[in-house]
Amino acid sequence: MTTKAAPSAWRDPVALLAAPAVLYLLVVYAFPLLWLFMKSLTGPGGLTIQPYVAFLSDPFNWRVVGNTLRVAAWVTVVCFVIGYPAAFALARAGAVLQIVMLVSIILPLSVGAVVKAFAWQIVLRRDGIVSQTLVGLGLWDEPQRLLFTETGLVLGAANIFLPFMILPIYSVVKLIDPRLSEAGATLGATPLYRFTHVTLPLTLPGIVSGVAFVFSMSVSMFVIPSLLIGDRFQTLATLTGRSFLLMRNEQLGSTTAVILLVLAVSIVVGSTWLARRIGGSQT
Repeated sequence: MTTKAAPSAWRDPVALLAAPAVLYLLVVYAFPLLWLFMKSLTGPGGLTIQPYVAFLSDPFNWRVVGNTLRVAAWVTVVCFVIGYPAAFALARAGAVLQIVMLVSIILPLSVGAVVKAFAWQIVLRRDGIVSQTLVGLGLWDEPQRLLFTETGLVLGAANIFLPFMILPIYSVVKLIDPRLSEAGATLGATPLYRFTHVTLPLTLPGIVSGVAFVFSMSVSMFVIPSLLIGDRFQTLATLTGRSFLLMRNEQLGSTTAVILLVLAVSIVVGSTWLARRIGGSQT
């Protein structure tokens, strides 16, 4: 008795449905990235790695990389500190309150980053609500300006990227049976022990996904730093835009863009690998 071989992916008619999407990604995403990569390796004498050597040998560029990673890390930390408990509140809320909270989280995503960044310019001014609130609480003696500071950039970016931390964690938390914590309590486990040994391990896949989303977007943000801190604080994304738009240095812009892409892709790939390891260890 002979068995019929399964059709390959290329011969499966259903697989052909993905052809338009694959073609679209090749045209508008893969080819431009390939062009950037080849542009960064092209010099007067042909292919060369001199642009990367020159970039990495400049101390200023290392400060730019440090600025990029530091701001992205702080934005991710702030989003996690706020988003982790918010995800639990969203998952455990009643039906009506959950809908209201979901709308409150998702609706701001329809507003462009430019509009929200301009709004944060008003909030972070010397006479803005943040400064006035801190003075009212007695934390500051007089109003101070947070606009065009690294703290203001972190606060504004965290507000914009916060939904991308809450939603992945929420999608995992809502699948956790609340009775697991109750069962641990009946066995004498303290709240801290139940959190560190039951709740936290079960939510790690959502945490990893949220961190990957927020960190990768924070690393590559361009409009938000331009509006909230200005040109005196350079990141890889702003340096890339400045190289193309102001200095007209396509090779420098291509080099910084490739380095930025490598950082972002490394974060996503590393987080995906970590999420699979975590998921495999829990099965």
